[in-house]
Amino acid sequence: MSKVTKGLKIRLSKACEQNRRVPTWVMLRTKRRVVSHPKRRSWRRSTLKV
Repeated sequence: MSKVTKGLKIRLSKACEQNRRVPTWVMLRTKRRVVSHPKRRSWRRSTLKV
């Protein structure tokens, strides 16, 4: 990552922060209607356009 620019690193870290599961309190509040995250991403399956 030494040759990667700072802007790209910021965008990659933002994508890393977004890639997390739905919080448990959301599942409890919606009575488990919201269980999966629609924008969840796997690092092997999909590529990022950053």
